[in-house]
Amino acid sequence: MMAPHNPIMARYSDAELEALLTQPESDRAERKERWAGDTPTTVREAICAFANDLPGHRTPGVVFIGVRDDGTPAELPIDDQLLTTLSDIKTDGQMWHQHRCL
Repeated sequence: MMAPHNPIMARYSDAELEALLTQPESDRAERKERWAGDTPTTVREAICAFANDLPGHRTPGVVFIGVRDDGTPAELPIDDQLLTTLSDIKTDGQMWHQHRCL
């Protein structure tokens, strides 16, 4: 059961996130081992799919960066540049222009 956060979107508990890590990728969870190559594009596509919620889950999707397909850590260095890049996804203009997200 997702812990209530606000009436629009609930947040996953730590236990729920851990469970998503151990389950196969789905229409609610995406894993990326690194932030290079086509990963920024595929992450934006996943975010759009989560936002559109075509299956009607009414729960947020999760993108795990630095995680292998089997759910284990990929030893990706988490630094200020990576964190800034990830946080800028929502405002860099590429979600709408390239992916027609919502």
